Amino acid sequence: MSTDQTRARELLAKSQSLIALVLMVIAMSLLSDNFLTALNGWNILRQISVNLCLSIGMTLIILSGGIDLSVGAILAFSGAVAAGVLKNGIELPMFDVLLQFSLAGAIVAGIGVGLLLGWFNGVAITRFKLPPFVATLGMFSIARGLTMLWTGGFPVTGLGIGFGFIGTGIFLGVPMPVWITAALVAVFIVVTRKTRFGRYLYAVGGNERAALLTGLRVNRIKVWVYTLGGGLAGIAGLLVTARLDSAQPNAGLGYELDSIAAVVIGGTSLSGGRGSVQGTVLGCLIIGVLNNGLFLLNVSPFWQQVVKGFVILAAVAIDKANSRHREP
Repeated sequence: MSTDQTRARELLAKSQSLIALVLMVIAMSLLSDNFLTALNGWNILRQISVNLCLSIGMTLIILSGGIDLSVGAILAFSGAVAAGVLKNGIELPMFDVLLQFSLAGAIVAGIGVGLLLGWFNGVAITRFKLPPFVATLGMFSIARGLTMLWTGGFPVTGLGIGFGFIGTGIFLGVPMPVWITAALVAVFIVVTRKTRFGRYLYAVGGNERAALLTGLRVNRIKVWVYTLGGGLAGIAGLLVTARLDSAQPNAGLGYELDSIAAVVIGGTSLSGGRGSVQGTVLGCLIIGVLNNGLFLLNVSPFWQQVVKGFVILAAVAIDKANSRHREP
């Protein structure tokens, strides 16, 4: 194969997600008059904000060669903790003290819980040598159980206007969830592309043994990756809870699958070491446009799941095909 053909193939491979998104937008615009409007555009961006928070963290984890099945459960527990401490505080019977939390304190508590559970995932994988699938599946069950224990199985509601602003507020004409996720995207594009941590992350995912031989602290990098993934799940939990003005015990069910789907559709390889946050943004937009368009076309939610499944299979198949072409 000539050099020009190789470059053309590489360019096409890098542009696949963008091409798919453009074609999908054109198709939905032709099929529904309500799709290509400013209001619907903001709705799509607002709807994908939670998945994008989760998917940024999932991108880091998959780039390192791992996987995380617990992000939806961490989302639920983080949101429940933030809502619980904001509304009821924390009672310390030993000291006969009730700790009251401000809005900022509740936000820190929610994100802190996410960071802690993510750190626990990282330690289980690195120190106890558990496969990521098993470790995070265990955390899925742990976080779900903790959420039920914390809430008693009932929603925590009435969280106030200030907290609700995080999920439903508008600033300079842009929904707050969009501002938050845009800031996270910008930060993690810089982290993955312009920092030493980002270079190490790609090195670990590309060839872990080679990374070890060059002296990289692979286990420390992995712990950081899972900790960040948990923290981002905590932020997603705040967004969901604030939008609903309620911490639901069953929040986030199935969100881990949508997150993995967005990362894969965005071009990040499940084998690790190849992909980008920018690609994940496109993957989230593709899923968001697909869900929104099918809803506007009155397609059954059950068929929506079927279509999404085929899209995921196609993305993985394309990734495998591209990997074969890259092999010498």
